[in-house]
Amino acid sequence: FFSSATMLNRAARRAAVRSRTQIFGAAGRCVSTVFQAKDSFARRHIGPGEEDIEKMLQVVGKPSLDALTDTIVPEPIKFKGPLWEEPAKSESELLADLKALGGMNKFNYKTMIGQGYYGTKVPSVVVRNLLESPGWYTSYTPYQAEIAQGRLESLLNFQTMVCDLTGMAVSNASLLDEATAVGETIGMALTHAKFKKRKFFIDSRCHPQSIAVAETRAVGLSADLVIGEFEKLDNLDEFCGVCVQYPDTNGTVHDYSDFFKKANDAKVLTVCSTDLLALTQLKPPGEFGARVVVGSAQRFGVPLGYGGPHAAFLACEDSFKRI
Repeated sequence: FFSSATMLNRAARRAAVRSRTQIFGAAGRCVSTVFQAKDSFARRHIGPGEEDIEKMLQVVGKPSLDALTDTIVPEPIKFKGPLWEEPAKSESELLADLKALGGMNKFNYKTMIGQGYYGTKVPSVVVRNLLESPGWYTSYTPYQAEIAQGRLESLLNFQTMVCDLTGMAVSNASLLDEATAVGETIGMALTHAKFKKRKFFIDSRCHPQSIAVAETRAVGLSADLVIGEFEKLDNLDEFCGVCVQYPDTNGTVHDYSDFFKKANDAKVLTVCSTDLLALTQLKPPGEFGARVVVGSAQRFGVPLGYGGPHAAFLACEDSFKRI
């Protein structure tokens, strides 16, 4: 025998179940599943389905993905055991883990390496009102595609700044790092000389990473790289290009005016690898004969990041924009 109160309670519970079924679907999902994280990577992943995988395996003649991997990956480098034993993390969980991991990095050391890498401190007013300004990524016209307008404007600002500081007519935006930009100038010099001259000079007081990349790049371009001091360089007529550092890797500021004048008279491409922040106080390379100027924008607030990469630039005279 059940009391009327018990019957009413049971009826109320059944009504609640029916209501929940109507709200959350015929399966009657509980609230805990409804409010689970929806930012999983697998949910947004667009990849091959089971049928697609089966068709591809038939084409390559393998019964499974494991069999295909066994055929491709050499045994000595094959990983033994499961790749991941824990449940898959959501995007928010992964970002939290990465933030905690990044917090373990030590940034309170004073870096003395120099050579194109310097610690930076960006004022909070610049970070908030310039770098984090919503105007860079908010479309302000109904037909504008999200961040495209802000990206174009920021690239134009970067190029304008580089041209103003270097004294050049045009600039790109951008290259991997300063050393890569130096390597690119070897190809420009060879093209400028119509490949009739193969020697390219780089001063020994350029940053060591720039010299190293230039050595590798010269091999691929069949160029003869000569490393030395610009004061002792003779026979400029034999060279397609010359590259110097301003200020050099030791911090010395050289006057390249006479050297670049002789090089330009000999129709040698003059390249100056420089520091943009130093150019706010020094004479622009374009005013003492440089025809190509390269460097890095790391000094303008880009964290060291344990070596980069950092946005580089390559600026030149207008006549070289098609080389």
